[in-house]
Amino acid sequence: MAFDYDLFVIGGGSGGVRAARMAAQTGAKVALAEESRYGGTCVIRGCVPKKLMVFASEYSGMAADAQAYGWTVHAGGFDWPGFSGKLHKELDRLEDVYRKLLDGSGVTRFDARATLADAHTVRLSTGETHSAKHILIATGGRPVRPDMTNAHLGMVSDDIFDLKALPKSILIVGGGYIACEFACILNGLGVKVTQYYRGAQILRGFDEEARGLIADSMREQGIDLHLGTNILQIACADNVPDGDAKSSGAAPAGASTDLVEQDRNRGEPLWVKATNGSEHVFDALLFATGRKPNTSDMGLEDIGVTLGRNGQIEVDEYSQTSVPSVYAIGDVTDRVNLTPVAIREGMAFVDTVFKGTPTPVDHDLIPSAVFTQPEFGTVGLSEEEARDREPIDVYCTSFRPMNTAFADRPDRVLMKLIVSKETDKVLGCHIVAPGAGEMIQMAGIAVKMGATKADFDRTVAVHPTMAEEMVTMREPLRSA
Repeated sequence: MAFDYDLFVIGGGSGGVRAARMAAQTGAKVALAEESRYGGTCVIRGCVPKKLMVFASEYSGMAADAQAYGWTVHAGGFDWPGFSGKLHKELDRLEDVYRKLLDGSGVTRFDARATLADAHTVRLSTGETHSAKHILIATGGRPVRPDMTNAHLGMVSDDIFDLKALPKSILIVGGGYIACEFACILNGLGVKVTQYYRGAQILRGFDEEARGLIADSMREQGIDLHLGTNILQIACADNVPDGDAKSSGAAPAGASTDLVEQDRNRGEPLWVKATNGSEHVFDALLFATGRKPNTSDMGLEDIGVTLGRNGQIEVDEYSQTSVPSVYAIGDVTDRVNLTPVAIREGMAFVDTVFKGTPTPVDHDLIPSAVFTQPEFGTVGLSEEEARDREPIDVYCTSFRPMNTAFADRPDRVLMKLIVSKETDKVLGCHIVAPGAGEMIQMAGIAVKMGATKADFDRTVAVHPTMAEEMVTMREPLRSA
């Protein structure tokens, strides 16, 4: 059977674009459809704009630090409209780069929503249909609101980048990395931040000691963090319910997206009642309570593609679905939701399908960073995970770094190695410090290579740096 294309990619994010380009370089005829903006979550609504906001927020304390070092500095207020305008120009530039990369690779682009008509046919929102020998789904994920009355009044992470003005106060609901990153960002930009998290400690799943230090640091910076606390009721502040928020103007069933957007962005303060019984009014509310894969209404189950409980596409180690001609990579599979992982998955897919070299995706020992303030870099097992598997030694130090100690700030950093008693192999590395994301990339190479604690010890320290502590911890702090 003759097909229109050898490969049709659905989704123009980092993973989909990389796979399309690499497949085209093998001589394959490739098409890609994107219903929104090229670059996906990372470039348009995630990593890139968030990191630029992190940079902006970190300047707020620099004036005081500069004065401590002898400079005469006078800080003005933060210009959100000026920053936001420049931010969106940068995102436009990056999106144009993605478009040009595809065009330069000979990939046919369709600016349209794509669904699956059958195992080899893609139907576009323009009415066109195209056949393909292989179909790759790389549609990513989206933030979701909790299932509660008036949830439409709160923002999700996508909305932050489109604010016309910064609120004076905000409640952030959630304790994951997105919630904590935006709490630090907005606090640094001058917003009064309150954060509710229903769990016992933020950043669930990460090393307990590291996340405890981050929580303490957030509170020291002025973030009003409440653990074991969740949101119970929401209403517009001028329409506070008498004992029941259900009468407070919830979006009617079937309300249009435009109506919901207008309602959420009209700038009215919101009344919130928490599970601890407290009631407060905030200028804005951000839900950072989870994400879902973008698989709705794509025709996947109709053609036999198996979906998981969260709507994720189930795939094997080669990213192949239950339908042999259909593959999926990135956040839509809900494996490891990181941009570099999606790119690696896309490259492994091309190696497997178009280069004849079956390449399973390696999801082991992936370094990552949480851009709180201070940053958190991590690779490998947490202390809690490691001690459940085997006897370990824990090498750990926490101290005030030179640069902020001189400025008389209370900031502390953490350096931690988890080491196997039996093999001396470093099972995990955790860093809480300014620039931890940069440091963990280098440490990740060593851990991925199987370095032992003796290998770390043989490495000469770079002095004076924070990172030198990673190679100067000679005695374990504790064993487990």
